[in-house]
Amino acid sequence: MKDNQEEKILSPLAEVREALSEDNTAAVSEAISDLEPAEIARTLESLPPVERDQVWEVVPNDEQGQVLANLGGDVLEDVVEEMSPTELFESAQQMDDDDLVDFIQDLPDDKALGLLQSFDGEQRAKLVELLEYDDETAGGMMNTDSITVRPDTRVGAVIRYFRRLEEVPDATVKVFVVDRESHLLGEVRLAELIIAKRQQHIEEIMRTEFTAFHVNTDAMQVAQQFREHDLLAAGVVNDNNQLVGRITVDDVIDVIQEEAEKQLLNTAGLDEEVDTFAPIKQAAISRGLWLGINLLTALLAASVINAFGATIEKVVALAALSPLVASMGGIAGSQSLTIIIRGMALGQIEGANAKILLGRELLIGLINGVVWGAVTAAISLLWFGQLNLALIVVSAIFANLCVAALSGVLIPLLLKKLNIDPALAGSVILTTVTDVVGFLVLLGLAAMFL
Repeated sequence: MKDNQEEKILSPLAEVREALSEDNTAAVSEAISDLEPAEIARTLESLPPVERDQVWEVVPNDEQGQVLANLGGDVLEDVVEEMSPTELFESAQQMDDDDLVDFIQDLPDDKALGLLQSFDGEQRAKLVELLEYDDETAGGMMNTDSITVRPDTRVGAVIRYFRRLEEVPDATVKVFVVDRESHLLGEVRLAELIIAKRQQHIEEIMRTEFTAFHVNTDAMQVAQQFREHDLLAAGVVNDNNQLVGRITVDDVIDVIQEEAEKQLLNTAGLDEEVDTFAPIKQAAISRGLWLGINLLTALLAASVINAFGATIEKVVALAALSPLVASMGGIAGSQSLTIIIRGMALGQIEGANAKILLGRELLIGLINGVVWGAVTAAISLLWFGQLNLALIVVSAIFANLCVAALSGVLIPLLLKKLNIDPALAGSVILTTVTDVVGFLVLLGLAAMFL
């Protein structure tokens, strides 16, 4: 009988898991056959270790290098652990230079050293030079497969050169114009090259105003420039303005994605390279560290409450209102903290405008402190019927929201000066500040006036 219902369409991950559950290796191979290397990598990262190993066994040899280039952290280490030096070398040969450098940096030290030694002297020297650049700089992002021409070359000669190439480097949208010492003079977009007259010299059509990056330019600054100038590719130069490589938009997308993942995980105190399916013991230990730090900060807030134990015994309503005051401050501070960290990530905040932001957030804190302090005081008055208590509540919330706004600005700026990631430690410190201030003001005023 013909089934009138539409066949259920499974996601690639669901297809793979279904094939694994049936112990059907051929079906697993078929499920990943139409996937791009990045999609295969994402599928591997979405599977528990045992199933991950089963899928890796059917990944075609000629795609393993690109798949490995899209893996990172614990998952990459888990996959390469079972690979022989020969298999690792064969996979590495499939990678572009920038991906290969990132790959080597992510490998355990012994495997990274062994892989480097597998390359011939010239290739090894080039890789060692690239490895000297910080991976969060333009030098760490770049690829060395730039196509260069001399300014006195004719357009027709360049076009004939392209036709003789067996393969054009990926994302080639422009050629770079250099002199005999490789100093960067300009660039020519391929579209301009195609429509130019064959007898023209490159210097007649090249752009002399262009964007290029020094090898030590921060990766996020590179990403910002790509976004603001709608760049698809840009050259990278050394201290002598010599072209050493190029950055393409796909490299920038990788940086943006990695930074977003880092910010998200760091807010929870987690490593950005964490494996979603890491062993339970390993995950418990890594998370437990930040739980321990949080416990210490919570004990500080608890000590404030304990110091006013006698006051709470006299006015039991304080026990119900204390979490409310602390929570309001925590939310207000988190809003400021998030805005500041985002602005810092986008390069919008520096010393020149920090004071403006501080005043702005303080004003917002003052407004919200008055409004929501009054609302909370009214609720407290209706709930407990004590005017003095209501006035204390409005004062505590007003003070805590102002302190929270200031802390949300000052904490990330201070952490950045100390070279500590604000996304990693900011929320922990902020919560401690708002809890302590909220409890201290509420209970301190209650001890004085109730």
